[in-house]
Amino acid sequence: MFPQEIIRKKRDKGVLSADEISFFIKGITDNSIADCQASALTMAAFLNGLNKAETVALTLAMRDSGKVLKWHVNGPVIDKHSTGGVGDKVSLMLAPILACCGGYVPMIAGKGLGHTGGTIDKLDSIKGYQTATAIDRFQKVVKEVGCAIIGQTADLAPADKKLYALRDVCGTVESIPLITASILSKKLAAGLEYLVMDLKCGAGAFMPDLKNARQLAKTIMETANDAGTKTTAIITDMNEVLGTTVGNALEVSEALLYLKGEKPNPRLDEVTFALAENLLLSAHLCQTKKEAESKIKQALASGAALEKFGQMVHALGGASDFTDKPEKYLPRAKIIRPVFAPSEGYVEKMDVRGVGLLLVGLKGGRTHPDQKLDYATGLTSVIQIGDKVDNQTPLAYVHAQTEEQFATAAKSLQKLITIGSKKHQSKVILS
Repeated sequence: MFPQEIIRKKRDKGVLSADEISFFIKGITDNSIADCQASALTMAAFLNGLNKAETVALTLAMRDSGKVLKWHVNGPVIDKHSTGGVGDKVSLMLAPILACCGGYVPMIAGKGLGHTGGTIDKLDSIKGYQTATAIDRFQKVVKEVGCAIIGQTADLAPADKKLYALRDVCGTVESIPLITASILSKKLAAGLEYLVMDLKCGAGAFMPDLKNARQLAKTIMETANDAGTKTTAIITDMNEVLGTTVGNALEVSEALLYLKGEKPNPRLDEVTFALAENLLLSAHLCQTKKEAESKIKQALASGAALEKFGQMVHALGGASDFTDKPEKYLPRAKIIRPVFAPSEGYVEKMDVRGVGLLLVGLKGGRTHPDQKLDYATGLTSVIQIGDKVDNQTPLAYVHAQTEEQFATAAKSLQKLITIGSKKHQSKVILS
């Protein structure tokens, strides 16, 4: 087989065989296929699509490009995955909550993709935390603590790691088959028994409309269930920032406040509970929604979930007192200043994708795969849709390193948030 012939076949809307897909993924893994060829195939797949058989074949080939984990633990192996949003720090709270409720959570997470943030970038902002760690250590932490969140390694779905970075900078992110294979190759390689998908839908998501979000949910569930992992999906709104922070270290801080029970954002709380309840019921750790809700509340109120998070951070290289003194271990921007609303009224609309790109402009997101991020920059106290504002009400506080960065971000933010006369309220759980 020749890579260029496989590319040409998909370019001309042909259907690739499992052998052709396997050959190509093997070549990506062992570097016998060039990055430009891999990028060309992803563009051909983006433009012409992959059918169900091609999607399953791609997922399994990417899964089998590395090690597939086996678990010997006294409970179900469970996880959640989000398709990406702006301000989405749910994984940071969900993993320790689930661990407190009897699940084992081996979370293989990703870096930021396009305008959306990545869980790994958030954890990388914690001094000492090692998101790049050996599989043996990862498994040890999961068994002992109950949860661990790390990035992709050379052992797990290595083909996806390369394709993930290429898609980010080649304009092929928003493809249902490619998203499906990327997500599931990592999750299946992690040896999951149960998975819940948080499919974001709206202006700040890769799936802006409900029809495509439902199609992605269907494709992921069919592919994962065929591969032996029981998978469900929830579609959640991404027409405004999730929570009140955007930016890596800033989102870690908000997650800690959530785990401490300090004024959690209602939308963030609703999404976290919905995903936790879904997994606890799916994995038979709870029999009723009421029981699941009670277990989650107890994990938070008792401080057990916060303690689990601290144990995970310490086990993966962070300080033992991180949850007590996070300010010692998280970076802080030089400039922290409010940006005020230009007029009085209610927040009617938010260009969430633009907010994500605003973070990229502050060097908190990537424009190329190997870019070093500024983990301190971003936004806090972000206004919510339906909130009343005037010229004394901050739309958000901008965290920047230079006056030029602040001025650019402030000007952008005022344009990204629409102020009107009517009070609107967005729905959180869409389907």
